[in-house]
Amino acid sequence: MHSREFSGVMVCAGVEVPYRRQAPEGTTGDLLAQAFRMALAQSGFAAKEIDGLGVASFTLSPDHAIDLAWRLGLSPRWCMDDCHGGASGINLLQHAVRAIQCGDANVIALVSGDRFQPSDFKQLVDHYNLTTRVWLRPLESGGPNALFAMLTQQHAQRYGLSRTDYGALCVAQRGWASRNPQAVYRTPLSIDAYLDAPLVADPLGRFDCVPVVSGANAIVVARTDLAKHGTRVAVRALRCAYNVDHQMGDGLQTSLVTLAPALWRDADMTPDQMDLVSVYDDYPVMALVQLADLGFAPDADLRALISRISSHELPVNTSGGQLSAGQAGAAGGMHGLVEAVTQLRGEAGERQVRDATRALVSGYGMVEYRYGMCANAVVLEAVGGGSQ
Repeated sequence: MHSREFSGVMVCAGVEVPYRRQAPEGTTGDLLAQAFRMALAQSGFAAKEIDGLGVASFTLSPDHAIDLAWRLGLSPRWCMDDCHGGASGINLLQHAVRAIQCGDANVIALVSGDRFQPSDFKQLVDHYNLTTRVWLRPLESGGPNALFAMLTQQHAQRYGLSRTDYGALCVAQRGWASRNPQAVYRTPLSIDAYLDAPLVADPLGRFDCVPVVSGANAIVVARTDLAKHGTRVAVRALRCAYNVDHQMGDGLQTSLVTLAPALWRDADMTPDQMDLVSVYDDYPVMALVQLADLGFAPDADLRALISRISSHELPVNTSGGQLSAGQAGAAGGMHGLVEAVTQLRGEAGERQVRDATRALVSGYGMVEYRYGMCANAVVLEAVGGGSQ
């Protein structure tokens, strides 16, 4: 029997404003408003029925969630700004579910996204947090690429992996992206093209790094008795763990490893019962780390895991992931969640995973000195119609 800890609440929509390499006209607020309207249309709710709003964005500033609520014409009883980067989508979902369960709201829209000009992204990287601004930027460390290049080197040495092994993940995700009309990289990628791409920070090449894009995502969460038409998605388990090792570890494990046993126990499920998986893939190495932490690599056999991903036996990041679909700032923390909801609603088109009813989604982000401080995961299940 499933845990009743998350009962009474359903995810009723998951949408994406198409990602673009060139920043569209308008503002970040415009992108978030577009995502909000799309989510309402999919969920069947009217704007006047929305009494909660959660927002994650790096470039909405100086506005906040309450400013966006005003611009959207909302009078929310629950309003939240999120600052968890790649873990923002699941963090917002956790708080939204709890708010609905305790009666603080009935229907909550969660939106995330960013509009990036080149100068905006440089500003974000240079001033990501105080550690970056004071200690790393003066060293001209090269931003996150250099940090995750070092993690990749360590990971490769520990597990005996080669660039070809990491490249296999990129190739597999590009295969999914070729079926996703909204992915920014859709041309099939060969392992030779991956290996021949220019190095960015050894051993990371061009295709190990996410394409920076502008875009937005949104989901709608509602009381079960208020949910309207279409397949709905239930939260079966959700766990978060932040700042577990206080940057004293080696970065080759995330805090997902500490929460995984409780997550699967709460869900009354196991990793091999998942029909698809969405992990936060800012770099291939971190996709592997999260999958291993969550129990998808028994006996730490990463090559066997990579083989299952390459053959699509284990559908991982079926949108193409951020490595092919793009990373729209804070929307990256909701991208995998939206893809999982889309799959479980049976609305993924050519890339639809057959008979998908269960999904695992993980979030990871907010790098301090060397690696991310935040990690979380959620197990989702389709109810009320199922997927095709």
